[in-house]
Amino acid sequence: MNIRLRPIRGDELEILHAHAQDPDYSANTWTGFHSVAHLARLHEENGFLGEDVSRLMVDVDGEAAGLVSLVRKRYGIRGDCYEIGCALLPPFRGRGIGWRAQALLTAYVFEHFPVQRVEAGTQPENVAERKALLKAGFQQEGVLRSVEFRAGRWRDGVLFSRLRDDPYPEITD
Repeated sequence: MNIRLRPIRGDELEILHAHAQDPDYSANTWTGFHSVAHLARLHEENGFLGEDVSRLMVDVDGEAAGLVSLVRKRYGIRGDCYEIGCALLPPFRGRGIGWRAQALLTAYVFEHFPVQRVEAGTQPENVAERKALLKAGFQQEGVLRSVEFRAGRWRDGVLFSRLRDDPYPEITD
């Protein structure tokens, strides 16, 4: 299985549309329907490769498998870091692709951006993602209480991080 990250092509915008409008695709992150009108414009402007927000396609053996994202965050005056996320299409879940994609994205961030820290968050009930983050070299830092409104109520989140000097996981099969 060959997993790589690459820019999103214009003919793949429907995958982003599904993430915004299909609860089966969004799974644990479904927060209701969202407009997709801006996606074509953003892709035209910068190919989803912005300074503060970027999205890349997870490619598995030449097939679009889902998305990864990175969002710049700031702690204090000089405390930039990136938060990453991963959303795979249903047929690609449960195959070890997610943790590898997140490990690849983290390596990319540390190679191309002068940051010390990469963060990721998930829901306490998302056991698969929690395991994926640990396997990708992240450490659990804590629980963020009532951080997300989803499915009619406020829910906790779990925060993970990986530092530049943390061991890099082996991602080959």
